[in-house]
Amino acid sequence: MKERPRIAIVGGGPGGLTLARILHARGVVSTVFEREASVLDRSQGGSLDLHADTGQHALRLAGLEDEFLSVARYEDQGMRLFDRDGVTHYEEEGGAADSDRPEVDRPALRRILLDSLPSGVVQWGRRVLTIETRDDGAFELIFEGGHTEGFDLVVGADGARSRVRPLVSRAVPAYTGVTFVSLSLDDVDERHPDVSRLVGHGMLFALGDNKGLLAHRDANAHVGVYVALRAPEDWASSRSLDAGLPDETKTKLAANFPGWSPRLLALIHEAGDRIVPLPLYALPVGHRWENRPGVTLLGDAAHVMSPFTGEGVNLAMIDAADLALALADADDWRAAVRDYESKMFARAEIAAAGAAEGIESAFLDDGLERTLRQMQDRRANPSAA
Repeated sequence: MKERPRIAIVGGGPGGLTLARILHARGVVSTVFEREASVLDRSQGGSLDLHADTGQHALRLAGLEDEFLSVARYEDQGMRLFDRDGVTHYEEEGGAADSDRPEVDRPALRRILLDSLPSGVVQWGRRVLTIETRDDGAFELIFEGGHTEGFDLVVGADGARSRVRPLVSRAVPAYTGVTFVSLSLDDVDERHPDVSRLVGHGMLFALGDNKGLLAHRDANAHVGVYVALRAPEDWASSRSLDAGLPDETKTKLAANFPGWSPRLLALIHEAGDRIVPLPLYALPVGHRWENRPGVTLLGDAAHVMSPFTGEGVNLAMIDAADLALALADADDWRAAVRDYESKMFARAEIAAAGAAEGIESAFLDDGLERTLRQMQDRRANPSAA
């Protein structure tokens, strides 16, 4: 008989849930520990584009392709690139026939994965404080409140500030030099028709002066906006961007874009009151660690990078799929983890290099031209994107 480890998955995002689902589908038991109190505990973020060979492939392995197709938005795969004057430099229609990166709202994806798991697999409100090594080589998870549980394999799927990562790596994410400020507009087709037409069905990039305005269409006529600036790490707090004074804060944000087209600045001025600064962090390109039996990482815990290539959730899900299949099929689960890590390291290094180049080049004097070339290359060779 195969030796089955007791598996703890720390983190209930798409990566951790994909791992639990594929393991369950293959008869392997795991437990997901999520610090949030419930699925409704906080906003889950906006739209994700799932790539055919990574995110979508993982869902097929999970047996959830039909559920995904029922909520996927193939019509929202468009892309537009503007300069600071609002002049269009690139446009790709939302329903382009040769594009296979449909959009899905993060809450919908998470709900599909949660609904596919038996009751009790995901344990809510379980914040891991520390992890200690036991004398028998297993690991003891110590939770807020003092409860402890032992496991043979601990998988860190707990994001950029992973509590599991220090068990295998001293690396910590470094500030990229770019801060996003998240805004949003609701009922955009009825209440903000000009913004609706500007964004279209997909992603909008407006670049110039080493900064940018980004927007994406989500389901239910919702548009998410990111104000992107090169700034010191403490810029949001030092410049007093007070989320409690939304009108004043939006005025301050717009003041960073003097001379920009008013129709672009409407993305800021017409946004709602929810304002969230998001300094962007990344682990070093090529981050890896020496294998430690009983511990591994996936997704942002292993290779957090800038969002500029749209790889984050896709990498997390294909990491999860590779690890799940390795564990389910192997006679030696420790060797399976080593094999998974080797494959994951190579894939993540390529993606991280592209993400680092993408965020660096977008916010340069010639960032518009660089981004335009990247979009044209992607259209000419979509399989390489």
